[in-house]
Amino acid sequence: MISDFECKNKVGIAMLRCLLCLLFLGSNVTQAQLNQLPDFTGLVEKYGAAVVNISATQNVNDVSDQMLPEIPGIPEDSPFYDFFKRHMQPFSAPRKSEPRSLGSGFIISSDGYILTNAHVVETADEVTVKLNDKREFVAEIIGTDRKTDIALIKISATDLPKVIQGNPDNLKVGEWVVAIGSPFGFEHSVTAGIVSAKGRSLAQENYVPFIQTDVAINPGNSGGPLFNMRGEVVGINSQIYSRTGGFMGLSFAIPINVATEIADQLKTSGKVNRGRIGVMIQEVTKDLAESFGLSNNNGALVVSVEKGGPADRAGIRARDIILKFDDKTIATSADLPRIVGNTKPNSKTAVEIWRDGSIKTVKVEVGETPVDDVADNRKQKQKNKKASTTNRLGLALSELTSQQKKQLDVANGLLVEGMQPGIASRSGIRVGDVILGFNSKDVKSVDHFNELLNQVQNGKNIALLVKRGEAINFITMKLNDDLNKK
Repeated sequence: MISDFECKNKVGIAMLRCLLCLLFLGSNVTQAQLNQLPDFTGLVEKYGAAVVNISATQNVNDVSDQMLPEIPGIPEDSPFYDFFKRHMQPFSAPRKSEPRSLGSGFIISSDGYILTNAHVVETADEVTVKLNDKREFVAEIIGTDRKTDIALIKISATDLPKVIQGNPDNLKVGEWVVAIGSPFGFEHSVTAGIVSAKGRSLAQENYVPFIQTDVAINPGNSGGPLFNMRGEVVGINSQIYSRTGGFMGLSFAIPINVATEIADQLKTSGKVNRGRIGVMIQEVTKDLAESFGLSNNNGALVVSVEKGGPADRAGIRARDIILKFDDKTIATSADLPRIVGNTKPNSKTAVEIWRDGSIKTVKVEVGETPVDDVADNRKQKQKNKKASTTNRLGLALSELTSQQKKQLDVANGLLVEGMQPGIASRSGIRVGDVILGFNSKDVKSVDHFNELLNQVQNGKNIALLVKRGEAINFITMKLNDDLNKK
């Protein structure tokens, strides 16, 4: 017979053995889990060289300030300030500043094409690309698309390492992903996390179904690649949700298939042709669906129709609910702008709508979304940059922007951006002057000015109508190419 003491002792020993066994098993499970954690080293070593650092510089000429006369010692609130401002000849040169932005990008072809974010480069006068091997190149901006925040740039180089494109549709929520970029200028920083969600719609971002991740993304990561574990690029890191300006666990990437579709158009034509139908829409909630007699809350509710626009011409009305566009189901209102935007302008497309308790189908001739002002301004700046080479007078001229014309209250004019020692400088022309006329003619462009100038023979006098501050005067000079070359 076993005593109570012996029984309790045996039970205690058995419990101790069970506890030790559990601890041992627990240790094995933990080690197994540790062994299953992803190793990013091979991915970074193989594809990290295709990631680049981007530095963008903007030269800003403040015309309104540069045209003001220098009035030393007289405060602006003095009654004499306005008098001197009106009657003194200004002598100040234009003030220039060089704001810089830092970002990331990645090489998509071995001949130098690079993808990045539009907000990194769209207002830049000069874009510098630094490779992983420390080489630096000045890049050409092929095109930008503000609506998707995609930019395509190019450097003059060959045999470059490039990324492999993946399929974002195959991404699974919870899957590991890796970002490489230059947060706060720290080049080729690697961060990792998981896919938090797919197909996210953000305010004012109607054309991108964002990939949400918890990968650490900070200023400077913009434009860098998001890799899956196979080393394929599945997205471009574009935005963060933050109340402090730093990483808070909510990062958003543009799917790479969206980016490459935009890049192909930018490469071909320098712009993106995007469809539009001219409607304002809102989400169909459960309550709205019930009110309109729908069995589910799919679709996009039309709240207003642009008069004379494509939808108006097709007979679409406010309070219609668009269920399908080009045979594609509109699950949420955010789907419609993306599907319409990807539709070729001028194409006739079937639109299925819910109206008065029944389904109807109408044909819409899709319109074209206008090119944004930023792209037009960038093209104008590139045109001016090419035009800003010195002419026979030693002047580097550029055409005024629409904003500068408005500030100066002139219809046309050429800004003197730079000059070499020569006839013009000796005659009193200065950087910051605006040339309005050549002899008796108004000047409308740099080409027009140079054409008039080239028609004048050596030894002849010319008169330039020059605006400096609020003063406008003719300045005369005698052409002498030999003197101008000295």
